[in-house]
Amino acid sequence: MTTLATNKRAHYDYKISDRYEAGLVLKGFEVKAVKSGQISLKESFVTVRGNELFLTNAHIPLYKQAGEIKNYDPTGPRKLLLRRREIKHLIGKARVEGLTLVPIRIYTKKRLLKLEFGVGKGKKEYDKRESIKKREEGIKIRKALKNY
Repeated sequence: MTTLATNKRAHYDYKISDRYEAGLVLKGFEVKAVKSGQISLKESFVTVRGNELFLTNAHIPLYKQAGEIKNYDPTGPRKLLLRRREIKHLIGKARVEGLTLVPIRIYTKKRLLKLEFGVGKGKKEYDKRESIKKREEGIKIRKALKNY
């Protein structure tokens, strides 16, 4: 499994509880662009439309060798492939509990592209400061042990 893109702010902005794996519906030139590393998950999220889930606001630029394609939206919604009962479970969590579906990373599994996303609850500003403080304390401890 090769990781092609990660959402670095996912764990900083959200407290992720459950993780799911979904397939992506992409066009051929989009797959080539993603496999060459030209994707950004920054500020992307998973939305619910009817009984389907979509990856929204993930930026996949036009593949250079694909030529000129008219009406191509690089940040358009892309359908996620999940089992029906998983979709119903996630829709319930997103609507009733007010949780957010946050994309974490895109990777290859054999020859397929997969999206790992999590069910997250937004952190408050003081939670973010605490996580920064814990990370810095861990760095200080590792430096002290290294010098010891």
